[in-house]
Amino acid sequence: MAKVNVYSLKGDITEEIELPEIFEEEYRPDVIKRAVISTQTARIQPWGANPMAGKRTTAESFGSGRGAAMVPRVKGSSKAAFVPQAIGGRKAHPPRVNTIYHEKINKKERILAIRSAIAATANKEIVEQRGHAVANLEQVPFVVDDELETIKTTKETREIFKDLGIMDDIVRAKKGRKIKSGKGKLRGRKYRTPKGPLVVVGNDRGISLGARNHAGVEVVEVNNINAELLAPGTHAGRLTIYTKSAVEKLADLFQQNRS
Repeated sequence: MAKVNVYSLKGDITEEIELPEIFEEEYRPDVIKRAVISTQTARIQPWGANPMAGKRTTAESFGSGRGAAMVPRVKGSSKAAFVPQAIGGRKAHPPRVNTIYHEKINKKERILAIRSAIAATANKEIVEQRGHAVANLEQVPFVVDDELETIKTTKETREIFKDLGIMDDIVRAKKGRKIKSGKGKLRGRKYRTPKGPLVVVGNDRGISLGARNHAGVEVVEVNNINAELLAPGTHAGRLTIYTKSAVEKLADLFQQNRS
């Protein structure tokens, strides 16, 4: 088993612990991608046009021999209705609510994806390939004392992240914030911010309040971790900071029956 250092909030080494065997899982980007897409598609709400849209009319065709196209026309006028090519007519191929968007995934496959994505956070080469600034970090995964879970203010977390050497990646995410292209700008989705560090804790005792104002930073309890948080956009190797208790709990989570 590989061993890693546990750091205090000041960046000093306090002890050394063994990583659980989950960090030695084989890297499977294909399975991780399926699990992330499954999570993303599960959020899509089915929607579609009203089946009667454009059909609420008594329009009928004049028939042949009138020197006009034989499309349904509104009674008492020559205005076309009902057909797709008419203004106010039905849609030719409307979206339907029975369309299946959710890509389902087997439970064992999902667990394998999470295990593989967790193992990828311990591979510095994969983390660097994803674009994270880890030059100042002595090790990945980065394990911190449980005291981090109790920090509740942005000011305190800023100083802690500076002492730990994580601030470089947060600055990278902040500078990478860009205005989106497309209509999303008009609908409350104006900016796109790159993903920064993920903080995995055993128990959230206030750290989500202290870290939420930092660009790209997300906090999750280890019991709620999933493939999308570990591999945003299907790309594994997110820079992840674990608390000591979170690493200890990982030893009992996501066990895979290999029989």
